[in-house]
Amino acid sequence: MSFRTTTATDYVEDVSPGSGALPPRAWYAASDAKSVSLNGSWRLRMSPTADAEDDSFAEPGFDAGGWAEVTVPGHWVLQGDGAFGLPIYTNHLYPFPVDPPRVPTENPTGDHLRVFDLPQDWPEPSDGGAVIRFDGVESCARVWLNGTDLGEFKGSRLPHEFAVGHLLRPSGNVLAVRVHQWSAGSYLEDQDQWWLPGIFRDVTLLHRPAGGALDFFVHASYDHRTGEGTLRVDSDVDGRVSVPALDIDVETGAPVTVPVEAWTAETPKLYDGVLVTEGERVPLRIGFRTVVLEDGLVKVNGRPLLFKGVNRHEWHPERGRALDLATMREDVLLMKRHNLNAVRTSHYPPHPAFLDLCDEYGLWVIDECDLETHGFTEQDWRDNPVDDDRWTPALLDRAARMVERDKNHPSVVIWSLGNEAGTGRGLTAMAEWIRGRDSSRLVHYEGDIDCRDTDVYSRMYAAHAEVERIGRELDGGTHRRRELPFILCEYGHAMGNGPGGLADYQRLFEAHDRLQGGFVWEWIDHGITHPRLGFAYGGDFGEELHDGNFVCDGLVFPDRRPSPALLEFKKVIEPVGIGSDHPDGTVRVTNKRDFADLSDLAFEWSYQVDGETVGTGRLPVPALAPGASAEVKLPEPPVEVRGAETGWTVRALLAADTAWGPRGHEVAWGQVPVLARPLPAVAATDGPVPGDRVITLGPASFDARTGALRTIGGVEVSGLRLDVWRATTDNDAGAEWQSETRWATVWRAYGLHRMRHRLDAVEPGDDALTVRTRVAPAAREFGLGTVYRWTSDGNRLKLTVSVSPDGDWTMPLPRLGVRFGLTRADAVTWFGGGPGEGYPDTKSASRLGRWRSSVDGLQTPYVRPQENGARADVRWVEIGGLRVEGDPEFSFSARRWTTEQLDAAAHLTDLTPGGTVWVNLDHGLHGIGSGSCGPGVLPQYHLTAQPAEFSFVFTEIGRA
Repeated sequence: MSFRTTTATDYVEDVSPGSGALPPRAWYAASDAKSVSLNGSWRLRMSPTADAEDDSFAEPGFDAGGWAEVTVPGHWVLQGDGAFGLPIYTNHLYPFPVDPPRVPTENPTGDHLRVFDLPQDWPEPSDGGAVIRFDGVESCARVWLNGTDLGEFKGSRLPHEFAVGHLLRPSGNVLAVRVHQWSAGSYLEDQDQWWLPGIFRDVTLLHRPAGGALDFFVHASYDHRTGEGTLRVDSDVDGRVSVPALDIDVETGAPVTVPVEAWTAETPKLYDGVLVTEGERVPLRIGFRTVVLEDGLVKVNGRPLLFKGVNRHEWHPERGRALDLATMREDVLLMKRHNLNAVRTSHYPPHPAFLDLCDEYGLWVIDECDLETHGFTEQDWRDNPVDDDRWTPALLDRAARMVERDKNHPSVVIWSLGNEAGTGRGLTAMAEWIRGRDSSRLVHYEGDIDCRDTDVYSRMYAAHAEVERIGRELDGGTHRRRELPFILCEYGHAMGNGPGGLADYQRLFEAHDRLQGGFVWEWIDHGITHPRLGFAYGGDFGEELHDGNFVCDGLVFPDRRPSPALLEFKKVIEPVGIGSDHPDGTVRVTNKRDFADLSDLAFEWSYQVDGETVGTGRLPVPALAPGASAEVKLPEPPVEVRGAETGWTVRALLAADTAWGPRGHEVAWGQVPVLARPLPAVAATDGPVPGDRVITLGPASFDARTGALRTIGGVEVSGLRLDVWRATTDNDAGAEWQSETRWATVWRAYGLHRMRHRLDAVEPGDDALTVRTRVAPAAREFGLGTVYRWTSDGNRLKLTVSVSPDGDWTMPLPRLGVRFGLTRADAVTWFGGGPGEGYPDTKSASRLGRWRSSVDGLQTPYVRPQENGARADVRWVEIGGLRVEGDPEFSFSARRWTTEQLDAAAHLTDLTPGGTVWVNLDHGLHGIGSGSCGPGVLPQYHLTAQPAEFSFVFTEIGRA
């Protein structure tokens, strides 16, 4: 028989949520009651285990002068240059043995000390009490004030308050907090992010005056039939509620109905009010809106919603999840300026100030509980806490702390029980408690596949074909599920280059009422600033278990620069449709908003000739109601031209400054072609001329033995040959749990990254130089018969490439085109898609025009280097002294390293510019898809190995 010694740290492995904390209540940023921020520099002592040190550090007079310093809010592993430990990233694997609720003996523990004085104007003890509020501590904390043990708590992303008024002193108050990295609570917080211990949200001392507000619930509904709102504020402490703009002044608990402007994400009208109790005045920001499940749809204020959303983890590349208000505001402004209308707070409630911003600027919110037990999937969900009654009090505590904190935010329209926690009785208990407390919102949980406890049918990463079947109501499942609206709570996995297929999803959402949109995964790459690597990801800190750069899957880079994916998403979800199916001088404008008309927008036209704008003007467009369309007459073209490609661009711009965007900010755009371009033609009037080891043809010279191009005029060209390889993307690589083909693995297995080029013949003819080759990988029988046919009219050089696959090609090609090197190249000009990159299934945002860049400016800095920077639908490009025209249109990219070097790099700092700029001119590119965690490339975007012929015309710039 063995006995376990009871110690003062048993609470670490206790499944209960903790002890000593006050009941949860509504959060508000400020009132007229005094408060003191305890953020700033704290003393820190690290211990390797939970019980390595006794509690004497919490006593007044303890000498912590030799301790380190750490910033709160913050994570200790992101401070001290590794002296306090290092970050760990796993997607779903627990980084410790799974034996709930036990955690390892090796349990990094940080003892934190903060000594503070009360302000001189702090109220006397007779005028009420005080609480200390912790807005977020990972993962378990025990708290003392002036030597008195206040209690302990778990629930990292949730607030906890402790009564301390009776313990405060005018000066020399000692706040001691012991924080453990691992606890029983860690089993509930396996949320596909860095494991980052510490006090990472605000710590605040709040005076609680006698007769001050406790908890209160703002009920503000809207009747869309009458245009009236009904306000009732329930308060634990009696008082009055006033809203001057609405001439409201009523007792708490009393309903009042008045005409109001409704709150929506498009029209976020907030009314300033105040809750006045005997001892406190609490500002209120009230938004009137009603959320219902009606006719099988999520409706707000009588209208169905279409979520154009994103999943948002909290992240900063230097501070981790310790975000300040400016960073949160930057996120919201970026979202609004890129047409997003919704956020799922994956997978925990955000800092409460973020929800204030969602109220203010207008974003629908699915507020998600701090719960995920994904790692239990490794043991078929055996011992999953959500199906173990011992853990239910902790689950209910987490649900209550989310709902009570956030219940007064009009932006929150759906409560989510958590994420990837399997199924079980605990989740049902959470749903029942939430409904009992707040019947004005809906309940979400993706794991509830039969929708027993939820109000929406929610899925992750369902393929387009399945989503279409659901939209057409041809899916199976329970009768209840079939009557519910459908959302993709995660889709479009934005890892590296991609996701592809967003536009195809959006077409489905807009075609079927039941499909109420989705939330792209996710907002930001969780790269950590690193002095040597640029941005670090999983494995860069020597973790025993990690999931690599799977943590870098956002629409913005770690420094919040928008990625091409965000620009693509902005275009795909733009709230105004602009286009035309026929060249009759009109453009069709459609209002795709749910609530607002188009009166806040100004429209302008521009007319392009070969990509250059030659005229602009205002375009009168009616203030269309939501869902309405109009055919709008375009003016006469400002110029008449022949022999050039022409077209219209129509843009929708903000007509005046708004809270989130300046006047002139582009909201939507569309292009209408008029005249197609004339294709380049070269008369083969010059023939090849053999010389001493050289063949000349027009302006070009070739190696006589190999037929390799050497120069075009004075421009040296090296290594021009067929290219089928690309540095594989994260979406090419896929994931081991994916059922679809992982093309990167297949391509490497078949050797497409190491193709051999066999020279079969060099044939100078009367009017052409023909070079015949076969391109194939070692050990395989299939290949590509490739013929290069060169012709010239004396000034221009034309290359026609004919490709004939032979053998059994069972896979698509990564790319098909030619690659060559230029010794001097920097500035680039092109007529085609731009300004950013675009691939077959990611080029909605690629706008036809004339663009300029440097070679370095063409690169997209994905945290893990991979194929990037291709410009789509290019007519011609000028680079390195050459002008290249294509027949048909082509994609091009240029970089200062080879594809092979790009493919081998793990971080951007692995790439060293060389003396050659490598240019790809691609007839075709395989699509991108979202196979890193979702469906792969749709069939229509596969680059099938089939006979192909394409041409390029080269001209030395400045040569007549």
